[in-house]
Amino acid sequence: MGCLQSRKVEENYLLQSLHEHETGINCMAVSEDGSVLATGGEDKTARIWSTKTEQCECIGVLRGHTDYINCILIEDCYVLTGSADKTVRKWDVGTCECLVICVGHSSVIYRMICTGDFIFTSSYDRTARAWDFDTGECVRVFRGHKRGVYPLIFIPAEDEEEDDIDFDLDSNKDILVTGSADFTARTWNFETGQQLKVMKGHSGAVTCMSVDPGGRVLFTGSTDFTIRSWNMMKGTNLKVFEGHQGSVICMTVVNKIIYTGSSDHTGRAWVAEFGDNTRTYKGHKHTVSVIKIYDGMVLTACGDAKVRVFDAKTGVLKRTMTGHTSTVTSMQVVEGKLFTSSYDGTLNVWHVGSLEGDGTLNKFNPNNANNNNLTRTQNNNNNNNSDKGGKGKDKDKMKEVEKLSGVGSNSVAPLEDSGDANKIIID
Repeated sequence: MGCLQSRKVEENYLLQSLHEHETGINCMAVSEDGSVLATGGEDKTARIWSTKTEQCECIGVLRGHTDYINCILIEDCYVLTGSADKTVRKWDVGTCECLVICVGHSSVIYRMICTGDFIFTSSYDRTARAWDFDTGECVRVFRGHKRGVYPLIFIPAEDEEEDDIDFDLDSNKDILVTGSADFTARTWNFETGQQLKVMKGHSGAVTCMSVDPGGRVLFTGSTDFTIRSWNMMKGTNLKVFEGHQGSVICMTVVNKIIYTGSSDHTGRAWVAEFGDNTRTYKGHKHTVSVIKIYDGMVLTACGDAKVRVFDAKTGVLKRTMTGHTSTVTSMQVVEGKLFTSSYDGTLNVWHVGSLEGDGTLNKFNPNNANNNNLTRTQNNNNNNNSDKGGKGKDKDKMKEVEKLSGVGSNSVAPLEDSGDANKIIID
């Protein structure tokens, strides 16, 4: 299976480093049961990996795109890929056969989410689109943004028995939320494609978004260095979160806390209701491209090629994981193993234990298999990539990222919901 290097460096917690991709990896996704991982790269291919075997290994290669892959998802027994070739492809995990090609966008596909029945995509062509999952037919085009469309959120209609008379967003319809380089976020009626609200206030591109567990308050991060909260029913700004000294690149909301990463080389924690910056996670030497929360820890991926582990409550840096040689583009956690991808073309596997009472990271014991906490996050870090070892190109890519909207933002922890049928989906 190509060049496979397996290393066990206890001090660094690096278990494996896999080099199947020919060039940089831009995005990563994990199946709902955590058993399968998928990556998409600059080499125009997607690759499928086993995660629960003793050694992670490549079990399939998806070939067919004519340009780099920007975003990737796993839905049931299918892989979905969005590409700079302007198409979305649906693949069978078992056979690696391309079953459907979605054609319609006129520019690079940037983000993608899936409800099971529909695929939603955003593009530099200033539109978002909805596609039939089975046939690949474009069933809706959402037009109105003045510049490229980036993050996406889908909010399903509430069950009738759970309806709240105080919340009647377009008579309780399925809602799509989009963020754009035109400085706005917008809500759309999925059934009609009609624009509902335009949320104005940012003075820079909207790079990342999330919502509260009820799907009523929207949070947006921007290149204007701020985060804003919005009443989605009214389209009005509630609060402005100030503190970052650079573009807000990524965001995740866990319970009542917002975690953000920025080009100012920090991660931060905020109280969603009041806007207070309660913790600052320092030590990065470049843009924080991805931020995740796992078992009392804040995990950050950075443009300096390192992954860092912080105590979420105290903000203390507990461990720096070195092994990549270029920007870390995405992260997924499966049963105590951290999977990271990078512009350097490698997929690294790390042991990530839990924090003990004193805030120290548990020492890795290969004979201890009791690390069965599972985190599933949809994480499509849509980043263009440089060739392996191309440090000059890598710097150019990071500049482009910070200028246009940042390295992918989509490291969002699962939100509480009453079932898959009413699941809020964030890119």
